[in-house]
Amino acid sequence: MRACSEEGMRMRDKTMHVKRSYSDKIFDGVNVAVMIFLLIIFVWPLWFVVIASVSNPNEVWNGNVILLPKGFTLMAYEELMKYKMIWTGYRNTIFYTVVGTFVNLVMTICAAYPLSRKDFMPRNFFMFLFMLTMYFSGGLIPTYLVVNKVGLVNSPWAMIIPGACSIYNVIITRTYFINSIPSTLQDAAELDGANSFQYLMQVVLPLSKPIIAVIALYYAVGHWNDFYTALIYINKQEYMPLQSFLRDILMSNKMTLNDMQGLDAAATEARMRLAQTLKYSVIIVSTVPVLCIYPFIQKYFVKGVMIGSVKG
Repeated sequence: MRACSEEGMRMRDKTMHVKRSYSDKIFDGVNVAVMIFLLIIFVWPLWFVVIASVSNPNEVWNGNVILLPKGFTLMAYEELMKYKMIWTGYRNTIFYTVVGTFVNLVMTICAAYPLSRKDFMPRNFFMFLFMLTMYFSGGLIPTYLVVNKVGLVNSPWAMIIPGACSIYNVIITRTYFINSIPSTLQDAAELDGANSFQYLMQVVLPLSKPIIAVIALYYAVGHWNDFYTALIYINKQEYMPLQSFLRDILMSNKMTLNDMQGLDAAATEARMRLAQTLKYSVIIVSTVPVLCIYPFIQKYFVKGVMIGSVKG
């Protein structure tokens, strides 16, 4: 037995140290080269935005900023912070993101859980109705008329209630409940005297942290980046999200154009160069909060995206 075991170990070591063919090495080299090329394509624009936002506006304007910042300065961020409506936008966006994501999760779970239960007889009928809305909708004008009729126009709830539930996310959550929550747990919970609500809160949700984290990230990023909804339903500045104010800065440079009134030619040119750098600082300000959240839920995100994959 010992001799057989040693022979098996020698065969395994020999297999592990088999020389790779020349074609395999070429294949690996091409893969590495392609991956490095794609990395440069995707990473360099992001890196350029970062270094341009902290570089001297004159250097950025002249195209001298390529790989490293030149003339380090926080002038663009200081100018951006002077824009008072930025803070109003941050406050509104944080409210829309936190409250909106909570409402989204509640609505999504309340829709997905019954649809995952085999003892819920009309689940196929309701699933058909839900999926029908993914292909056919009332359109923008009828939707606006409904939102206006219920009094949500120029209300902060217009950013939350009309999009309270995504059918796509409901389907993903339902799939997770069906494939990852064994039906035997429900039988055990019922034997212990738990009702459906207790089973959902004390058994299903604690076991569904990966999908909840993924869906929460989807909803939160959607709320954080949403400016189109405000463009349709919100006319009051005190209710506008951060993205609406940043859009105005990027599209029309309102803040800088107002400051250029009454300036001479040299000062006007300097303000225009600052406006160019200001665009990069706006991008950083709008994306950093979301990037800071992602590392905390990365492990759940990796598990959640594997839903539906082959399990061994």
